[in-house]
Amino acid sequence: MRHRSHGDGSFRADQFARCGPDCVFEAGVLVFHPETIELGTNVYIGHQAILKGYYKNTMRIGDETWIGQQAFLHSAGGIDIGARVGVGPGVRIITSFHGEAGRDIPILSSPIELAPVVIEDDSDLGVGAVVLPGVRIGKGAQIGAGAVVAEDVPPYCVAVGVPARVTRERPK
Repeated sequence: MRHRSHGDGSFRADQFARCGPDCVFEAGVLVFHPETIELGTNVYIGHQAILKGYYKNTMRIGDETWIGQQAFLHSAGGIDIGARVGVGPGVRIITSFHGEAGRDIPILSSPIELAPVVIEDDSDLGVGAVVLPGVRIGKGAQIGAGAVVAEDVPPYCVAVGVPARVTRERPK
């Protein structure tokens, strides 16, 4: 039987589609398909984070954004993270899922569907939050720790829980 791999996740800064100045990659960061990943200026990627690019679509991470340790970003459907965004430790951002092709077909064999995730400037995702495919998180929104975000969150709102629900607007 022949085995194959998507690689070991090792990378060099010159392999990215763009890697702005002053980016920090802590020990244990894994990057796949760096040629589809664009990093702004002064981006921090924490220990053991995984940036899982895909052979199509793009992962964009804006200036001064902080990605916490053990975060997992999978950009098959595309990820666009704005500037000054905090992505807490252990956050998961997912942009693909298996569609339902009927009971006679195993879910794993069903077609993969892609949907982009957009996280606008100045937002913050709490520790362990999960953002599901197709979600837009508005500018300045706060996502609570452990929340599972399955629907869009308006700008400057706070969303918490499983599933995440907007509980209030942030003060002006």
